[in-house]
Amino acid sequence: MRFLLDTEQRAFAASLDAMLGSADTPAAVRAWAGGDHVPGRALWSRLAEAGVFALAVPEAYEGLGPLPVDLAVAFVELGRHAVPGPVVETVAAAALLGGLSALGEPGPAERLLPDLASGKSPATLLLPDPAESSPRSGTADPAALSGGHALDADAAAVSLVVDGDGLWLAAGHGPVRASLDPARRLARPDSGGELLAAGPGVARAALRALAWARLATAAQALGVGLALLGRTVEYAGRRTQFGVPVASFQAVKHRLADALIALEFARPLLFGAALSMAPADVAAAKVTACEAAYGTARTALQLHGAIGYTAEYDLSLWFTKARALRSAWGTPAVCRAEALAGLSGGGRPRS
Repeated sequence: MRFLLDTEQRAFAASLDAMLGSADTPAAVRAWAGGDHVPGRALWSRLAEAGVFALAVPEAYEGLGPLPVDLAVAFVELGRHAVPGPVVETVAAAALLGGLSALGEPGPAERLLPDLASGKSPATLLLPDPAESSPRSGTADPAALSGGHALDADAAAVSLVVDGDGLWLAAGHGPVRASLDPARRLARPDSGGELLAAGPGVARAALRALAWARLATAAQALGVGLALLGRTVEYAGRRTQFGVPVASFQAVKHRLADALIALEFARPLLFGAALSMAPADVAAAKVTACEAAYGTARTALQLHGAIGYTAEYDLSLWFTKARALRSAWGTPAVCRAEALAGLSGGGRPRS
């Protein structure tokens, strides 16, 4: 089966690529990693103006969506340019609030979703500890948010925490911790805060948020992998050994071809999952795209040689992001198990 984007979706991707390509995102990423959010917030505003965050917000709350296919298109470009900030978490928060509204709890959505759609309020989200849930239970099952730490809580205007059957708006956060990707800063939201909603609908909405988070992460990972591959192909064509470009070596060609095949195999899984939004499909897309990006990162590191290990070289920004996305919102093992459960008929119902 072939999944082809329409003319408007391709133009949308091209416009985001052009906008981010002219915005010096590596400088914004490095500033974000150092705790300076000003350049990143400028990027955030431009993405919001382009409608990126509104794609996850229902039209009833000043959004454009929910449009998961268009969102996947956008997040491939965000990954291609290594955009910093809680972009996935904002989408997941919007999905959770929209899910609550659909289940008869419109209050939190009416209060928070318009500002999420407009980009005024970046959000972060913490779902239950995976040790307290299972793939067949009715509770959310994210396999990773770093043991109770939420991404970029210091930069988020809205910090949502799902605890059992309650949704809380955290009032603050603890100390910021570094992670493998310097631009992914972690902090533990403060306990307590304001209770926004309670009841079994919170757990159901959290499952929906998890599916959207995994879809956005998969798209971001595909973009990261494509950026790594493109830069490595260019570098291999310039770097010479024995008087010829290393790109002419058969072994190098094979490594680059393998990376391309893995990424292109992930692409239809990503857009197929965006069409169905079935949790098993999204889990399969997530593990496939993230493993393809991680494999491409390893190839890029080897073919760049010693320069690839230097933090000053811009490619390091994509290396670390590929590794971090691999386990964000579900490790490879957890996503494979959920995808297999879906194939055997034991997966969760569609979100």
